[in-house]
Amino acid sequence: MKILVVSAHPDPASLTNALRGVAVDQLEADRHEVRVTDLYAAGWKSAVDRFDFPSLPEAARLRVPAASSAAFATGTLTDDVITEQAKLLWADALILVFPLWWFSMPAILKGWVDRVYAYGFAYGVGEHSETRWGDRYGEGTLAGKRAMLVVTAGGWESHYGPRGINGPIDDLLFPIQHGVLFYPGYDVLPPFIVYRADGLSERAFAATAESLRARMRTLFSTPPVPYRRQNSGDYAIPSMELRPDLTPDLSGFAAHLDGSQ
Repeated sequence: MKILVVSAHPDPASLTNALRGVAVDQLEADRHEVRVTDLYAAGWKSAVDRFDFPSLPEAARLRVPAASSAAFATGTLTDDVITEQAKLLWADALILVFPLWWFSMPAILKGWVDRVYAYGFAYGVGEHSETRWGDRYGEGTLAGKRAMLVVTAGGWESHYGPRGINGPIDDLLFPIQHGVLFYPGYDVLPPFIVYRADGLSERAFAATAESLRARMRTLFSTPPVPYRRQNSGDYAIPSMELRPDLTPDLSGFAAHLDGSQ
């Protein structure tokens, strides 16, 4: 199988990049074909601006969705973006490897999403009508592929537990897993989280590395997170609200998990 690994840490000797190396080594040992995008090593441009749309007339306002749509449709996105889109189409699975900074992904990785996920590629796809609201949340350009996160966090695991002060880790990662990954169609696997990352001992790293190798060996057999698909009938269109008869006792992120799976 083919796997794209995208990593985001400025220090080549970081735990993040060490874990990326463990994952890549195991995948290649299992005879998968792997490509790596190291965003810091590549000097990735993270901010969306006019330079992303070379064909946009100088006098025109920059309306990003419209400019993105026109550039994608005419093949005039910048070469770095086109290259990353081609990698996503090539890969059977995507792995994002990053440290949890201020409760989210590093800015450079968010910028990769902002620029690569063009209108017509990752969003704005499919029929929009009174009966269907596009191909998204389980459908779309990247449907049929798998994705997962490998995340390092400085806090203790209890800090990210159900009653932890930082909030449950599944809630913190929901915008990335459900939004960035599930939205354009990926089947999203449970994340691999390393807690207390700043003080990880050599012994703890060895155990962590073995656990990560095990996850890589099951990349294509681990059941995905059971997010509800938008066009499965669970949501009213066009309000996009969950039907009131489904998990009426739940609201927020948890309501969008299908407990019947």
